[in-house]
Amino acid sequence: MPGAKLIGACLRERLSHLTALEERVILAIVNQRAIDERTLLKVVADEAHVSKAMLIKIAKKLGFDGFRSLRAALAEYNRLPLAEIHEELCSCRTPFALAEKICRISIKAIQDTFSSLSFKDLERAAQCFYAARQRDFYGVGGSAQVARNATCKFLRIGIRASTFDDNSMMLMSASLLQKGDAVVALSSSGQTLVVVEAARQARRNGASVIAVTNVPLSTLAQEADVSLCTTAGGAPLTGEKVAASAAQQSILDSLLAIVAQKNPDIAEENLRRTISVLRAQRLAW
Repeated sequence: MPGAKLIGACLRERLSHLTALEERVILAIVNQRAIDERTLLKVVADEAHVSKAMLIKIAKKLGFDGFRSLRAALAEYNRLPLAEIHEELCSCRTPFALAEKICRISIKAIQDTFSSLSFKDLERAAQCFYAARQRDFYGVGGSAQVARNATCKFLRIGIRASTFDDNSMMLMSASLLQKGDAVVALSSSGQTLVVVEAARQARRNGASVIAVTNVPLSTLAQEADVSLCTTAGGAPLTGEKVAASAAQQSILDSLLAIVAQKNPDIAEENLRRTISVLRAQRLAW
């Protein structure tokens, strides 16, 4: 049975396996943060407008023995100091308090990600990326921003890559890849349709696929040769996207450092040259 401190990760890992109704129910229960050890099954079911049998089914699909074990984990989780960072904007009465909260969410996401990250998989991903002939990054929304930033950083050390965030361009690029090429596909949910389809097409052509996702059991993770998993929590309004981007970026920065170590002399020389040409474009003080 998942422990209280791991319930957030448990929900993120298994949320994609619930139906739309089941997902709405469990998210409502978690976001209310009102459950304690005395909360009755009937009360929760009535407030969620579902049957008691439905709640028990959801609990078991999340890996719990039943409603009582889910209730115990939620009650303990709701007492943790960490739970404070999941409050919504109304609890932040000053701009400083809100900024501090988002900062804590990002730091926690990075710490949790590296505490559970497989460094063997990270090394495999780095070797695959370094040896590749063609390198593509796929992502949409916030993940695309992270991908573009990573592409820029890799270019600074002489590693050329392309970022695609348009549905058609992503699929066209994937269709032209072949054995010896590499793809880094980013999706927090691991269920972004076009990213999954592009990764699937790339792998079908023989390219290696590296997934960066928040859900280890997601479709994208299952399509990948190597899956690098983030652990990003936070409420949607006050830091979910911020935390996800911070965790994704930390993984790609680590990938960059390991790739640079494959040939440090060339990486340092390329970095010197790219920094030099950029400095020449700056206005004099």
